[in-house]
Amino acid sequence: MANSTVYVVHCIDTEGPLHESLQATFERIRHIVGIEIEPTAANLKKLQNREIDLNGQEELVSQIVAPHVIEYKDTWDKIDAMMEEIMSPAYRQKYADPSGQGWIYNWFAVDHVGFDVNPRRRDMGYHNIFDHYRHLLQATGSTQDEIHWHFHPMSTYKEAHICATSFLNSPHLLETLARRVIERSWFPTCFRPGFHAERPDSHWFLEQWIPFDFANQSMSRDRSESRQKDVDDGRLGDWRRAVWDWSHYRPAHDDYQREGSCNRTIFKCLNVGSRFRLLNQSEVDLAFRRADEGLPTVLAFTNHDYRDMRPDIANVHAMLTEAAKKYPNVRWEHSGALKAARQTLGLRDAQPLDLDVRFEREDGVLRLRVRSNKDTFGPQPFLAVQTKDQRFLHDNFDLQTPRREWSYVFDRNSVRPESIERIGIAGSDACGNVCVALFDGAGSPVGKTSF
Repeated sequence: MANSTVYVVHCIDTEGPLHESLQATFERIRHIVGIEIEPTAANLKKLQNREIDLNGQEELVSQIVAPHVIEYKDTWDKIDAMMEEIMSPAYRQKYADPSGQGWIYNWFAVDHVGFDVNPRRRDMGYHNIFDHYRHLLQATGSTQDEIHWHFHPMSTYKEAHICATSFLNSPHLLETLARRVIERSWFPTCFRPGFHAERPDSHWFLEQWIPFDFANQSMSRDRSESRQKDVDDGRLGDWRRAVWDWSHYRPAHDDYQREGSCNRTIFKCLNVGSRFRLLNQSEVDLAFRRADEGLPTVLAFTNHDYRDMRPDIANVHAMLTEAAKKYPNVRWEHSGALKAARQTLGLRDAQPLDLDVRFEREDGVLRLRVRSNKDTFGPQPFLAVQTKDQRFLHDNFDLQTPRREWSYVFDRNSVRPESIERIGIAGSDACGNVCVALFDGAGSPVGKTSF
């Protein structure tokens, strides 16, 4: 039976407070459009009102410095004040879907760590943002929301406000996940790329562990990037070759933008409240048109928690309402990212993933054996090790049976057994069912979590 449903997924790149000085705003303008203007409050107002001749760039620059775009929430108090309103039942219900389900948020949390330069005053530290929102969800009873993973690669000069694309050049990548496993008993199944950018290294990394990737920003008619020097020619988020009709796909091994036979599923996710690749009425209509053909469709969009999200929410809801008038046979509903992926792909496996773990000690060697009760998503679970000197490490398993059985030897060639404080093994299946198993340095169980 055809499923004419649009699953509306609000993905939030959850990064915590952000500060930008007046000088930094004008520096961004110079980097984006190549025009240098004296950084004054008066000139900022003129740019917002398109009152300075910029050789045809007036509209673009006015979008870059629009008040709702640059009025950043630079403290947690300011963010929390917004959250108090938008996470309330009354606010969610104000923008309910036709079934009465209130607005749902998907919090893709990042860790700002390892940077030496931090002019935007980002909240530095492992778990800081993840913990803040996990507490908010618990305090507000927001069980409909989901928490997922967002990652910013390390910039060359370790500047927290500079964009980068390389996973291989990001030493905090593996430690972030290792700490999430060991210190929070958590492992991701859905991902949003920092700066919307994926490259071969991140593509192949995600293939090992992350089933659902909300990254594709291909658009049929968007030409705004060609006028913005910092994103022209595929710089940063390059999705020019990907499908643009709101269909999802499994990527090819050598080109993440083309359909192929890799493991994960990539969904389209456009921007709101930003300056390019913006969700508009035509794009919303396109998603509804696809669903009207009997194809379940994920309509995902993203913004940031350091901006006022209320105008974006109202705007998106208005576009959804308008599209629904044009396609009365299409049902649309608010959804978590994981739930939407499962519904769209027809994934119905409710059996929890379970990792059976055994330790064997002999002649100073600690051998770890792991067996799964069903196929894992990728070739191996994620192995995390905390040492007694507080390092968080990751290593590969030895593969015994593909997707089912693995082993690892702790000795002088890997990690010395006497140096281990804690061991974590985490993974998911193709449906996004997660298992995290924790053990102390001797191999005794500490806890096991499934979700």
